[in-house]
Amino acid sequence: MNLPPLAGRSPVSSTLVTAAALVIVIAGMREAQELLVPFLMATFLAVIVMPAVQFMVSHRIPTSFAILLVMLLILGGGMLLGGMVGRSADDFSAQLPVYQQKFAEMLQGLQVWLNNNGLVLSEETVSRLLDPGKAMNMAAQGLSSLSGLLTNAFLILLTVLFILFEASDFPAKLHRILPDPQNDLRHIERMLNDVKRYMAIKTLTSLLTALLIYLALLALGVDFPLLWGMIAFFLNYVPNIGSLIAAVPPILLALVQLGTVSALWTAGVYLLVNNLVGNVIEPRFMGRRLGLSTLVVFLSLVFWGWVLGLIGMFLSVPLTMTLKIALDSRDDTRWIAVLLGSEIDDEEEPAPMPGLPADRT
Repeated sequence: MNLPPLAGRSPVSSTLVTAAALVIVIAGMREAQELLVPFLMATFLAVIVMPAVQFMVSHRIPTSFAILLVMLLILGGGMLLGGMVGRSADDFSAQLPVYQQKFAEMLQGLQVWLNNNGLVLSEETVSRLLDPGKAMNMAAQGLSSLSGLLTNAFLILLTVLFILFEASDFPAKLHRILPDPQNDLRHIERMLNDVKRYMAIKTLTSLLTALLIYLALLALGVDFPLLWGMIAFFLNYVPNIGSLIAAVPPILLALVQLGTVSALWTAGVYLLVNNLVGNVIEPRFMGRRLGLSTLVVFLSLVFWGWVLGLIGMFLSVPLTMTLKIALDSRDDTRWIAVLLGSEIDDEEEPAPMPGLPADRT
């Protein structure tokens, strides 16, 4: 059965064909997750370190030496950080049964108090509502997912190395294959600059969040402050719910280890730091240009997490933002970029949707 040419199909047929192709692509991405995730991590890591390479090259340092120096810094920093966090994670895993036992004893005391005040609950009901195993295993599960990514560290670093070496020749290659090189390269450069800017600002604010959390927990006396600081750093890339997930294990640990007052202080620290960094400092430097609507951020978190797993949640905003910028570079898809954005620029004429007449009033 021969299908008619795309130009001769009805709008409904074209839409169905496009939707079917999109479903096939998404299914392929899910199946290729093991290969796709390291490549995406390498790409975004290369985007983050690219300004450092360009800075050194602009100061007359040879490109090869600049790339080698950056790779050595990444390797050394990763090994140092992995060693420190690995020791903390091992110590936390060794102490986890003790914390779970203390948490179970607290639940038994809570059950007795509720029963004495007229609210009769069985031990099974209390354990089901407040499962200490699930609560204390959240951090361990997240660390195990992260350790799975670290097993591909060599592949990721090797891919970063090749991307950095190819970056200087890539514009010339695009110039030869693009139909409108000057216009298309301008849009691609804008996309890369915006992604680099977002990743750089997000990395710095995540470092600030981790440092403040570490110092606060260290002052409060909560065990493993370095571990909780690093979890706060990584989960700060996950929009909306990342900071909440990062706060749960240390709050529970403070409750078991130090008592209710310290747990409340720990919760207050997370609330203060996340609001200060996420709602004051980050928007001040991020600006409005890269804004995505709250609904789009949440849906992208769910979608990329479903397609790529935990790492997809980390990369959900950069991936969606890259898609938004790419859609904004074309007149026929700019209306989709407007829908993805957080607000409309009043100075710009809104892009008409396909099939709808433009407003001529």
